[in-house]
Amino acid sequence: MVKRYANAALAYAVTAMVFGVFYREFTKFSHFTGKTTLSVMHTHYFLLGMIFFLVLMLAEKAFAFSEQSTGKVWIAYHAGLNITGLGLFVRGLTQVWGTPLSAGMDASISGIAGIGHIVMSVAMILFLLKIRKKAA
Repeated sequence: MVKRYANAALAYAVTAMVFGVFYREFTKFSHFTGKTTLSVMHTHYFLLGMIFFLVLMLAEKAFAFSEQSTGKVWIAYHAGLNITGLGLFVRGLTQVWGTPLSAGMDASISGIAGIGHIVMSVAMILFLLKIRKKAA
């Protein structure tokens, strides 16, 4: 599992860099100077992707907490982070393009990111509970 966590950290580091470059170049190309959620995708993927999995890698080395059920939590965390990313990406594109949104569509985009955050948070807590159980 240590290798799996390291690979995930690497994948999210690359993803964060791609979104950082995309944000910078897309807003420059679009002549956009305002605030957009595209700017936070870079940090979300660095912190909640790369850093989180690096910490899990160190915790796995120290406590060997991974077990059979960890795979489901792993999938949930990835799903939550990428659903969050999708919500932020869609919101950011509509902001840069100046797309007028109905109240329902605006709430739907926020809901997508919110659901992703909830799924990711639950998975994070489950990871922490597994670590605590092995650390005791």
